[in-house]
Amino acid sequence: MEQSHKDLTARNFPSAQEDVAATTPPASRYAGPESAYRLAFDDAEFLLREDLRPVRMQLELLKPEMVQRDHRIESTIVIFGSARILPREAALERIALAKDTGDAIALRLAEMQLTMSHHYEEARRFACLVTQAAKRLDHPIAIVTGGGPGVMEAGNRGAFEAGGPSIGLNIVLPHEQEPNAYITPELCFQFHYFALRKMHFLMRAIALVCFPGGFGTLDETFEALTLMQTGKVRRRPVLLFGREFWTKLINFELLVGTGMISPGDLKLFHFVESAEEAWGVIEQHYGLDAIDTTTGAFAEDT
Repeated sequence: MEQSHKDLTARNFPSAQEDVAATTPPASRYAGPESAYRLAFDDAEFLLREDLRPVRMQLELLKPEMVQRDHRIESTIVIFGSARILPREAALERIALAKDTGDAIALRLAEMQLTMSHHYEEARRFACLVTQAAKRLDHPIAIVTGGGPGVMEAGNRGAFEAGGPSIGLNIVLPHEQEPNAYITPELCFQFHYFALRKMHFLMRAIALVCFPGGFGTLDETFEALTLMQTGKVRRRPVLLFGREFWTKLINFELLVGTGMISPGDLKLFHFVESAEEAWGVIEQHYGLDAIDTTTGAFAEDT
């Protein structure tokens, strides 16, 4: 009998899904939750045991890696920043509410939130600018954020409004569980382990763009700077948005003056003030400003 072409590439073993379906026990004494009969990889209770933590960590590393590879995500720009920074319209609403209630403390806070909302709008514009520019490149670049509200939402929103994909690396937290509404669903991930989430921030990043933020933003930013300072990862542009905020928060000159860091370590990052300035630094670093925007090829090659 003539063998079909399909037989040449047919599976030699059943898939995991087929095995699960084939071994699901019928209604019997082995079908209950107390039974150990279920296949190990189909047994959630088993996978959640304390001893299986190394396996869960491996899965958390593998899943985003494999999904991004499937979607041909190779280069990303990561946006860090506070979850508490509001869009301008939300900040104006808070000011109006504080004025209506006559709450002076709430009004001062709302006025500061309005000032800080500038960073939401810049993050949104920056992500939009990057996404639009990436469409003209042979090598696509995707925006990545932590997937939550604030600056993270602004980054995903800018990419969404520009008609491009963006990635959200959410983390399980008691007060911030829902991803924002602008992440590409196929690229919306959830992490349990902070360390593995940080690895995925850096694995494909060609630049890190850091807006004002609190403990989480500082943790992510300075871990990346430490890895570059110590040569554990390659150097890439790190852009700190808002010189006034960062230099008030951290006395970089004191760190140099006391010998805690070297003068050359200050070259690990750049201060920027606008979306255009930030993208310009990245363009210059990678030579993207030499690309013919009509063909996506380097101008010298056209």
